[in-house]
Amino acid sequence: MSEPDRATTSADTVTFRRARRAAIAGGVGTFVEGYDFSSYGYLSIFIAPLFFPDQDPVVSLLLTLVVFATAYVARPLGGIVFGLLGDRVDRGRVLVATILCMGVATTLLGLLPTTATIGVTATVLLIVLRLIQGLSVGAEVAGAATFVSEAAPNRFKSRFGAFNPAGATLGFGAAAAVAGLVSALTTAEQMAQWGWRIPFLLALPLTLVCFAIRRRITAEAQPVEQAGKRTSLLDVLRLGWLPILKGAGLSAAVNGTAYFGLTYVSIHLIQQLGYPKTGVYWVTTAVVVITALLMLPVGRLGDRWDLPRLGVAGSIGFLALTWVGMWLMGQGSLPLAGLAFAVIMANSAFLQVTGYSLSPELFPRAIRFTGMSLGWNIGVIVAGGTAPVLCVWLVEVTGNALAPAFFVMTAALVGLIAIWAIATGPRPGRDGD
Repeated sequence: MSEPDRATTSADTVTFRRARRAAIAGGVGTFVEGYDFSSYGYLSIFIAPLFFPDQDPVVSLLLTLVVFATAYVARPLGGIVFGLLGDRVDRGRVLVATILCMGVATTLLGLLPTTATIGVTATVLLIVLRLIQGLSVGAEVAGAATFVSEAAPNRFKSRFGAFNPAGATLGFGAAAAVAGLVSALTTAEQMAQWGWRIPFLLALPLTLVCFAIRRRITAEAQPVEQAGKRTSLLDVLRLGWLPILKGAGLSAAVNGTAYFGLTYVSIHLIQQLGYPKTGVYWVTTAVVVITALLMLPVGRLGDRWDLPRLGVAGSIGFLALTWVGMWLMGQGSLPLAGLAFAVIMANSAFLQVTGYSLSPELFPRAIRFTGMSLGWNIGVIVAGGTAPVLCVWLVEVTGNALAPAFFVMTAALVGLIAIWAIATGPRPGRDGD
């Protein structure tokens, strides 16, 4: 091998290792964010009567899920503030800050007095802490995706980009597992009184471990060369309004379909179909973990197929399988329901890898963090945070337990339109800008 060939091979090895470490840093952070943010959704059935007491349990649950959706209102603000800092200063420092912000807010949720103790103040504090979580997670996805995308060469963007949704989805799975374990080890009365607090309190040691890992890796990573200009929000909107709209459509599809499975299906199986809580938590855990692990080979496939084709496959899968899968869930067998759930969520692996890996490519480097934050969070607000409450509402209004399937199918159609628009337009992040 000649000296230039050796030098090229050595440079490629260093680049590959740097991209892999960036992917680990991104995945670790999205894992914590996923665990912390989703714990509220899995425990909403227990939180509802404690913070929103009402004679009608459906009303209590709806109010609790409205607070779940309210956290998404803060996401664009968090994306703007942290995104501008990331574009102007340093991606890594912002990613370290977001993980701490989320961990502290989640721990405080576990310590929060209920309305029986301090009245309506408990409800107000619950909302405030959820808004803080929203600020953090609003920057996390875009920051992690940007950090990884900029570290990875074009031929590996999907492979390493898959670490971010895999981490986030594993976080959802860990939250479901902890909720299931606590539910199994406590009585129904204990779970309602204090058991629901344990998953939130476990966020503290989890955050400290993941914080240490991310801080070390981001500190060692070479900072991305800044554009030399203090980019403002007006600059982002002027230069990136069209990519933001495309990103919002892709995000709505990714998050609408994902949050249906990650936050609503467990509620559906328990409340609408009457399956036992503990069994549902374990089924949800298994399905979510399988989905997360599937993302890594799907990421490799994305580098072969190209990301738009990967997203089309996931969208068509949701259109074809969601209604049938929900019908199978209602046949009275929890194992069959779990299998149907797994088949539906396999499509999420394709769509999530596409969304996390493709979205950073829509923007030039100078506005990438902020631009992706805006597009992603608009989509999350429209279809992600609203998914559980809309699905519960659809069932109540129509009296049809299969009505949420049409919400998912609509989100998938939006995804197909967004992917077509992206595939036929420029992708500055892939072109080296």
